[in-house]
Amino acid sequence: MKPIHRLLMATGLALAAAAASADTWPSKPITFIVPTAPAGSTDIMARMVADPLQRALGQPIVVDNRPGASGNIGTEAVARAAPDGYTLLMQYSGYHVGNPALFPQIKWSPTKDFVPVALVMRAPHVVAVSGKLPVNSMKELIEYGKKKKEGGLFYASSGNGSIQHIAGELLSRQAKQPMTHVPYKGSGPAINDLIAGNVDMFITTPPSVIGHFAGGRIKPLAYTGSKRHPSMPDVPTSAEAGLPGYEVESWFAVFAPAKTPPEIVNKLSAEIRKIVESESFRKKVDEQGAFATYMDPAALGKFVDQELAAWAKVIKAADIKPD
Repeated sequence: MKPIHRLLMATGLALAAAAASADTWPSKPITFIVPTAPAGSTDIMARMVADPLQRALGQPIVVDNRPGASGNIGTEAVARAAPDGYTLLMQYSGYHVGNPALFPQIKWSPTKDFVPVALVMRAPHVVAVSGKLPVNSMKELIEYGKKKKEGGLFYASSGNGSIQHIAGELLSRQAKQPMTHVPYKGSGPAINDLIAGNVDMFITTPPSVIGHFAGGRIKPLAYTGSKRHPSMPDVPTSAEAGLPGYEVESWFAVFAPAKTPPEIVNKLSAEIRKIVESESFRKKVDEQGAFATYMDPAALGKFVDQELAAWAKVIKAADIKPD
């Protein structure tokens, strides 16, 4: 047999195998890797999607938290995983579109190593402070920070390069208020220290902190969206709190390793769309101070490109560097 014939035959067999694999997918458990610690917004979103998705697909979905290195450990694990639809990434936008500008040495590419599956949630942030702090407004918070002699306000983030980190730097510059960044391996540990009063502030998406507002362990001072959220009607927007133009939003989306068969990606995306657009899911997300928002693979890919350019510009303009 001539070499060209062997090549064509091998290619045909590979395509046939891929088609057969897509037809029988899924035939075993699926792993959702979350690049943050448990209890943060990314983890919450992964579990909210995984539960109905495993019922729809007929296979268990295991949520595997792999925090550390500002999300790079978990993200890289998915980038290097087999592109067979059995390893997926529930990704936080700060890592996906912020890390490439902050960490040029990272070993994964948001566009070359991943294929978009579906956007599931968009969430403006909330400026949250420890209930132990003697402040009840942004004005009081800034005044309180200026009285602290060393380091000013201490603000938490889920890691270097996260949008929470960037949001703190932007607030520091706009308020002309010295602040000290305290990075954690995810939102869960940061929230624990915020409640304990070990840090003063955490600018994060509402799902991870909204449950603590009623008891007063954490106090919301401003919502960084353009309008108030129905679940937090008494929390003013940043503009209403005296910080016009201070708007910060995160998003959460599902990605698969590059070269995952399109048939699997499309099947996944279609099932996730049903979940995101369901009344029960929308209600749960709304109760958490965010917005259920679906984007298909093509729209999400274009959105990622736009976000990469936008956040690179913000990071460069504000001269934000990892600690």
